[in-house]
Amino acid sequence: MRIVYHGHSCIQVTHDAVSVIIDPFLTGNPLAVSKSLEQIKTQYILLTHGHSDHITDAIPLAKQNHAPIIAVEELAIHLGRHGVQVEPMHVGGAWDFPFGRVNLTPALHTSSALSEDGQIVYTGSPVGIILEIDGFTLYHAGDTGLFGDMRLIGERFDIDIAFLPIGGRFTMGPEDAAIAASWIKARRVIPIHYDTFPIIKQDASLFVQMLLQRGLAGQVLAPGEQVVIHSS
Repeated sequence: MRIVYHGHSCIQVTHDAVSVIIDPFLTGNPLAVSKSLEQIKTQYILLTHGHSDHITDAIPLAKQNHAPIIAVEELAIHLGRHGVQVEPMHVGGAWDFPFGRVNLTPALHTSSALSEDGQIVYTGSPVGIILEIDGFTLYHAGDTGLFGDMRLIGERFDIDIAFLPIGGRFTMGPEDAAIAASWIKARRVIPIHYDTFPIIKQDASLFVQMLLQRGLAGQVLAPGEQVVIHSS
């Protein structure tokens, strides 16, 4: 299985001939290496919430790849009006898709999008995503603050890799993310949602040091970098 970090919160997971992308934000993302959407081949698109830095390229990628968008019901309905196929879910729900199993967890944030006339549209609850694929369990926390039920996520799932926001201001900062990591107990933690804009500038290597002090493993991925993990 191959995991590519496209910068900000955008993660692409590929197993065999199937690729899924989470929170596609490439055009307008100053850190993205792949800014041409034609380079992105995916069969499914997963979204954590409706903010523009998470859904900017969802519709064009869905149309280009004939890829369904998996999202919370209200966000799915909003995007479905643009002529794309959607798979609505909700917090606490789980479903087996051809590529693996998706569980939606709570996230402490908001979720909205802009209509064509510039009005704010409510797009349901923000979520995190548990993705079970190729025998591995991945947790994309989405945009979230620290909340106590992260302990339950760690108890409920045996997580191999957790993607946690560390940017602060709009999400957890490094200190709270390190606490979250200790509750989640993932085998590896990869920081996301930082450095994209000056207001969320962080030292990711310092965050990894904070994890080490707690006996946890962290890894910093540069935008465009990938990791390959193999089934045992």
